[in-house]
Amino acid sequence: MIILVINCGSSSIKYQLLDMKSDDVFDLIAKGIVEKIGLPSGIFQYKPTGKEAQVLDIPVPDHKVGMKLVLDALTNPKTGVLDSMDDIEAVGHRIVQGADFFSSSALVNDDVLRKIEICCDFAPLHNPAHLLGIHAVGEVLPSVPQVVTFDTAYHQTMPDYAYMYALPYEYYEKYHVRRYGAHGTSHKFVAEKGARFCGLDLNNSKIITCHIGNGSSVSAILNGKVVDTSMGFTPLEGMIMGTRCGNIDANIIPYIMKKENLAPDQMTEVMNKKSGFLGLSGKTSDCRDLSDLASEGDKRAKLALKKLTYDLIKNIGMYVAVLDGVDLIVFTGGIGEHNSRLRRRVCENFNYLGIKIDYDANTAFGEDAVVSAPDSKVKVALITTDEELVIARDTMHIVQELED
Repeated sequence: MIILVINCGSSSIKYQLLDMKSDDVFDLIAKGIVEKIGLPSGIFQYKPTGKEAQVLDIPVPDHKVGMKLVLDALTNPKTGVLDSMDDIEAVGHRIVQGADFFSSSALVNDDVLRKIEICCDFAPLHNPAHLLGIHAVGEVLPSVPQVVTFDTAYHQTMPDYAYMYALPYEYYEKYHVRRYGAHGTSHKFVAEKGARFCGLDLNNSKIITCHIGNGSSVSAILNGKVVDTSMGFTPLEGMIMGTRCGNIDANIIPYIMKKENLAPDQMTEVMNKKSGFLGLSGKTSDCRDLSDLASEGDKRAKLALKKLTYDLIKNIGMYVAVLDGVDLIVFTGGIGEHNSRLRRRVCENFNYLGIKIDYDANTAFGEDAVVSAPDSKVKVALITTDEELVIARDTMHIVQELED
């Protein structure tokens, strides 16, 4: 089954075209990514399997433009891999927020779209982008089934005392106000893959997974099930991120609104789109650019990077306490997989746990690797995530059941 997987993030679109024969037998036909969406200079990458990659520096003002670049590349008469979009048998989408409407993947229909739209309030940077992707594909391939896989589904195993806020209970009953988490597809994949890679029994393990990218979250996973995660009602909660502030004193919100004469939507935009790396540095939301600026002596870029490291240390330390220890710490995501300095600085803060970093192994860049020393009491690994494969598997199963 030829499946197009679309993974719209807050500032990116990852995509893969796969020929799925079974869960573990498949061919990757093409893949790529659209990066730095909404920034002055965007990047479009397209890589057909076995052929040379194409990289374009091109402005990508929004996700709709990014989706058009993807579809045009796949059907390009000279470099494309499809005769037409009709060759695609199903499309799978990553959806950040499904609230408590969904505990598993679902076939797209009007009811599902309506619930995803309701959840836009919970994920203002993501769910609108996901809907753009679904509608864009629907216009081109109206008869092709589409499936949605929710980042929140994996976190549904959290106990109530972990997901509830200490607000009047009626807000939970009336408005679904609770913690949902995000990046669940990635956390699930790297926890399972990391356990196998490091020789652990997933069903008898204490694992902390760190998905660090433009959006970042940390999860505590006990015996294969999430017991807590750093993101909350929306992906705003938790650590510093590309344009999101992470945890702040809630009273800051009305204080700034009064001082700046801001409406609620304007304040939401400040916290989601003007804060984080961008807010602290005043220059960029991209960690790679921050690193370049920091190496040139930019103090505010250094501050943003130090806060990222500090926030990650705090979250890992908190979940060590929740789990009563840890067997494996996993780094994944765009920053987690490619920033050896971050991994080193975080691990060096946990000497009391007996963590020892293997400095040579830690130079690994975007490939699976155990980066802890052989005599480390806790294993630390870089595990490349593949949310797209998880989505493709779910899409295949749901479409096959539809056909049966």
